[in-house]
Order: sequence, then C-alpha cells, then structure tokens
Amino acid sequence: MGQTIKATGVADVARTLKIPRKQMRLLLDRFRVTGGKGFRLKHFDPADTAGPLLSRVQAQALLATGVGRLSALQERLYAQDRWSMLCVFQAMDAAGKDGTIKHVMSGVNPQGVHVTSFKAPGPEELSHDFLWRAGRAMPARGQIGIHNRSHYEEVLVVRVHPEILQRQRMPKELIGKKIWHHRLDSIADYERHLARQGTVILKFFLHLSKEEQKRRFLDRLREPGKNWKFGIGDVAEREHWDAYQEAYEEAIAATATPHAPWFVVPSDNKWFTRLVVVSAMIEALDELDLKLPVISRQERAVLDAARLKLEAET
Repeated sequence: MGQTIKATGVADVARTLKIPRKQMRLLLDRFRVTGGKGFRLKHFDPADTAGPLLSRVQAQALLATGVGRLSALQERLYAQDRWSMLCVFQAMDAAGKDGTIKHVMSGVNPQGVHVTSFKAPGPEELSHDFLWRAGRAMPARGQIGIHNRSHYEEVLVVRVHPEILQRQRMPKELIGKKIWHHRLDSIADYERHLARQGTVILKFFLHLSKEEQKRRFLDRLREPGKNWKFGIGDVAEREHWDAYQEAYEEAIAATATPHAPWFVVPSDNKWFTRLVVVSAMIEALDELDLKLPVISRQERAVLDAARLKLEAET
C-alpha cells in the first residue's frame, strides 16, 4: 500500500490516514439499525463498499490493523472480568459467516472466546422453550461469545418452514397467528435483560444478493476442493429466498434497539464484510473504556519479592 501503518486501533489508523473519527462512525452508522421504524432491507445494497466515506486503501489499512486492536481490547475485557460481549451472526447460505468469524477472531486469545454454531435442535433442546439453548451458550463475564446462527433461527427458518414448529411439542393453544410476534417480543425482552446485566450485544446480518449467492454456489460445485462446502439442501432453500428476506426484515425491525443493534452488513465483497464487523466490535469495546486491573502497593511488593527470589536462583 506504499506506507507502513503502525497504529493500534481504528481511531489511530484513522488519524494516520487522516480519517476523522466522525467519518468512521458515519461508516458504521450507514449499516447500523437501532429501531424498526421505516426499516426496509431494500434500502441496503449488498454490494455497498461505502466508497464516498472510505477509499479501498484506507479500508485495507483498517482491516489489517483492526484484528490486532480487537485482540488488545479482548485482553482487557478478559482481565477486567466485568463485561461480556455477544456477537450474533445470521445470513443466507454462502454469505460468509464462517470466513468472517475466522478472520475477525484470528488474533484473539481462545481462552476469552466462546463460539457456538447452532444446528437443528435435538431432543433435550426441544423439551425446553426456544430460548433455553441460547441461554446456555451466553458468554461469561470477560468473554466474547460468537453465535454462528442463533436464537433468531426460531423466527427465521422455523417461520419459513412452519412444519418444524409442529415438532417442538408446544401446546396447540399457544400456536396461533401471533406466535412470531410473541417470539420476537420474547427475544427483545431477553436481549434487554442481557444488556442490563453487562452483556454488550451486536447482531450482524450478512446481507448477500441472490446473484452473488448463485455465483458462490456454482464456484463450490465447479471446484472439487470446495465441493464439501455445498449442502444438498442449499438450492432447495434458495427457492424460499423471498420468504427469508421478509422474515429477516421483520425480525430486524422488531428487535433492533440502541442496546442491541443490528448491522446490515453488505456481503457481496468479503473484505468489506470483515471490515464492518471488526470495526463494529472495536467501537463497542472502545466505548467501555476497559482498563487492565490496577496492582496495589501491597500486591506490587509481593510480585517484586517473587521476582527477586526467581532471579536469585542458581
């Protein structure tokens, strides 16, 4: 890129490349949803790369340094042991959830991160309410929890395929036309509870275009080394594209709040997807003003004594 970037965070990189802090917030605000009034997915372009706000060189620099900054902030989060962070990833097939999580979290300490990939619920999970398994996977204080798919599957895939609901053994009297509104209300209430207990919540919808999904599916089918990425049901689910878009739109509108915002992340360009995700995580952790534990004078004396003892060993 023609220059060496030695900055340690989004704000530092912004200064190095003459990117005002306000400009970086505008970048995230472009994709941040904190309320449902007037929200429409059609207002978001899956191919957007925020050209007017950020050049490609600036974006590459921010992405390159962002992973390191996130690692430093995660160390403080873990050491302070007061706050936790929950990052929810939802998307259509082939939108890049796995790759984004792998890249963004590549520099963090595994001890401070808990990744949960939600599959179809098993017998034990079906014996409880739909939020039960999500609660079991919430991050402890000091940790970052990554949910690859999440409790939102219960108002997305289950809504598109209502026959799944029949296998959840709910009382018939409770399965009516308002069940999706009730579930969305429950999710919103649950996330409000988590936020009040010190969990920072970020929700990412990786917004992929139908055309780009087709291209990625064909890429997986044409290259033997990528065949394993293609699921036999992927094409069948693609036939429900419009129903999924409607379900996502309603879920985001019903649960987007300042304390649990959604980010509708353009995902036709993987590098930009990763930039938005890591920048949002850094911004949220930066706002916590995390500090490493302060060592008291007495504790320092104990540490100094231990150091002297070790140095005196022959």
